[in-house]
Amino acid sequence: MKVILTRDVPKLGQDGDIVNVADGYARNYLFPRRLAVLAHGAALKQHQARLAREKERSAQALEEAKRQAEKLNGAELEIIVKTSPNSTRLFGSVTEADVADLIQQKFGITVDKRRIGLVDPIRTTGRYEIGVRLHPEVRAQFVLYVLTEEQRAEREKERQATAAEAANAETAAAN
Repeated sequence: MKVILTRDVPKLGQDGDIVNVADGYARNYLFPRRLAVLAHGAALKQHQARLAREKERSAQALEEAKRQAEKLNGAELEIIVKTSPNSTRLFGSVTEADVADLIQQKFGITVDKRRIGLVDPIRTTGRYEIGVRLHPEVRAQFVLYVLTEEQRAEREKERQATAAEAANAETAAAN
């Protein structure tokens, strides 16, 4: 007998699968527990409509993940931490949850902390390349700088100096 599973059944199939089972198994086990429905007529049409909706929904999720990946790929994020003087070791650590919150603040993208590719929590200052799984088929890479206030100020001075040098080079090239 062909049935459509309405829930995951161990050693038989996943929710939505159409499987062939013995008549007695279907009548005595699957149907009374509402684990399956007979695969014919209206139930089959509902199943096909459901598959079409799920396919469309997964295509939309993939497109959304690709848009989010474009924003995140190559981005440089900074997180300010506290360390003891003259040390690069943090008082606490930077975890996946901290990174997820930072992404939410900067880009408005909600990322589950379990999808962030940190092997261990970050316990020292520095530059870290981090990967994020936004969808089973879409990954994004970005750079996270873990800095103290002093390191951030130095980095900002370096940026301003490079921007000034670039502006001077442009004016010299224009003359």
